[in-house]
Amino acid sequence: MAGLRLIVGLGNPGPEHARTRHNAGFWFIDALSAKLGARFGLESKLHGETARVQIAGHNVWLLKPATFMNLSGRSVAAALRYWKIEPEECLIAHDELDLPTGSARLKFDGGHGGQNGLRDTMQHLGHGRFHRLRLGIGHPGHKDKVTPWVLGRPGKDDEASMLRAVDDAINVLPLAVEGEFNEAMKRLHTPKDQ
Repeated sequence: MAGLRLIVGLGNPGPEHARTRHNAGFWFIDALSAKLGARFGLESKLHGETARVQIAGHNVWLLKPATFMNLSGRSVAAALRYWKIEPEECLIAHDELDLPTGSARLKFDGGHGGQNGLRDTMQHLGHGRFHRLRLGIGHPGHKDKVTPWVLGRPGKDDEASMLRAVDDAINVLPLAVEGEFNEAMKRLHTPKDQ
């Protein structure tokens, strides 16, 4: 399988959303760019902020859509077209209600699981054949509590475990960039010895 050429972090723009659970994808892309010393610049034709980095000796584009979450697909589709990148060479990092807080899982293809950024991206692409980095934010326990939970800020312990998951994902990213997805998954999904 081809490696990665585009890594997208999903989130809502604006400082009021910065540390919310829903912005876990931005947490990931921000931590990655900080580690690599990348600087984002606004690309109006791609409806987002972009940066170019080197990972495992490969040029990789980073993208943070400047649209709101439910319109992310516009930015993702524009970037894929503009850089002539296949969806299979794209990784989208996003928050995941169905995973416990502090977990991170790689996945290829599948549905959107109610995640509005994925839903919009799949509408724009006509399919879901791209890689996902699912960053667990836990579930509040009842569907009526989902919106305030997702749009709320995690407590200190949850934030710390989410940031650990982000670091774990960044550590296996060079494997994914090289197309070694099974090895990246194995390392990321295997519980660390306590």
